[in-house]
Amino acid sequence: MPFELLFGFPIDRLAFMGSQKIYSNAPLALTVVELRHTTAPPLTEAELLTLKKQLSEVFPLARPAAAGLNVTVDSGVPAAQQLFNPRFMTRDNTAAVTYRQDAIVVETTAYKRRSALRELLRQAVDARQSVAKADGITRLGLRYINEVRADIENSGDWTRWISPALTSVSGLHINDDSLTQAWQGLVVFGDQQNGVVLRHGNLDGYAVAPDGDLRRVTVPPGPFYLLDLDSFWEPADENPTLDWSNIEPHYDAAALSAYGLFEQLITNEYREEVLREHHEH
Repeated sequence: MPFELLFGFPIDRLAFMGSQKIYSNAPLALTVVELRHTTAPPLTEAELLTLKKQLSEVFPLARPAAAGLNVTVDSGVPAAQQLFNPRFMTRDNTAAVTYRQDAIVVETTAYKRRSALRELLRQAVDARQSVAKADGITRLGLRYINEVRADIENSGDWTRWISPALTSVSGLHINDDSLTQAWQGLVVFGDQQNGVVLRHGNLDGYAVAPDGDLRRVTVPPGPFYLLDLDSFWEPADENPTLDWSNIEPHYDAAALSAYGLFEQLITNEYREEVLREHHEH
């Protein structure tokens, strides 16, 4: 099935469907935009200083992100060496931009709306390109990690809040007293160029640790239903230049695809009893 018909209507109509719902009690724990590009040389110290200045208004805190790398020393014995990717964070520690040699990554635990996250990505791209240009785009991915929490007593109660398309397995059993306790699944929509990868299942605790680098709203640990959506675009025949005009339309299409799928994954009862909504303009 063509991806543009994935949700029952052409993808370009998604942008003209009117306002989208914004949930005051949204289950989003973390949103990540990863813009991959062809590998670039490491940024120099002078370039990093300029980059920090470019980002200082929104991301004033320089807090490099650790990335492990295994290297071999002269003795031939593998040793662990700690490398750091340049990373800049907001003062409230709810958003960050990280620059890898092959990607620009924007993360937030305080997602508000598609346009706000798009603006953070634009600023991150503009800053990177003004300091030392990266070349071609290889992938754009938007990941939405949702921890759906609601009143349940056993795993079968998820059918009240989550679409039967995902929870129908809860009705299976091996005998009269042994119903399904837990399940996890992976669903891939679309094709290699445009798609959404959905990871889901009933879990316990947290999908996004509350004590991580990014501060998030702390909720009591307990059962939750994971809806982890990775909506992506990959160029088909060539790697377009890392220009905003080549990024923005694919960002919007990927974000709206994830939104359309999420709306199919929750029930009306969950919307009415757990979420409070208003509309994005």
